Amino acid sequence: MNLYILRHGEAEEHTETDDDGRRLTPRGKEKVRVAAVGMRSVGLKFDGILTSPLPRATETADIVAAAYANDPPPQVLPALAGGVAPAEAIAALVPFARHDNLLIVGHEPQLSAIASILLTGTADALHIRLKKGGCVALELPKRFERASAELRWMMTPRQLRRLRK
Repeated sequence: MNLYILRHGEAEEHTETDDDGRRLTPRGKEKVRVAAVGMRSVGLKFDGILTSPLPRATETADIVAAAYANDPPPQVLPALAGGVAPAEAIAALVPFARHDNLLIVGHEPQLSAIASILLTGTADALHIRLKKGGCVALELPKRFERASAELRWMMTPRQLRRLRK
């Protein structure tokens, strides 16, 4: 299976009182939209799109899904919310291992730790700085096991946007 790990797009400024309610900025929405067109134009396909319940991630997932005519529509997976342990998030992904191409949309540092666990076996062995709107592609066997993944590619948001035709 191919697992695509996408960080949400550029969001509103962080405030002390409402980090969870932050939404994408207009610029963030446009950058995600162009990146999604780029992903589609190079032939990426998704059998499932899972997203954190936080607005900036759900908006990102909705924009990507729209580039694919909402096929498939995004599903909220609470374990992708910020603050959930990466190992717990991976355990929540297990029922989705039947998909050949799965996209997850969420937050740092959880997403980098998920990639590290799947690639190396531990959350802190591999240090990835996934930019807002950046994506990592991993190839896994038909299950989510520690150190079972192979890194296919990692792209910045700018690289994804340049893929559009």
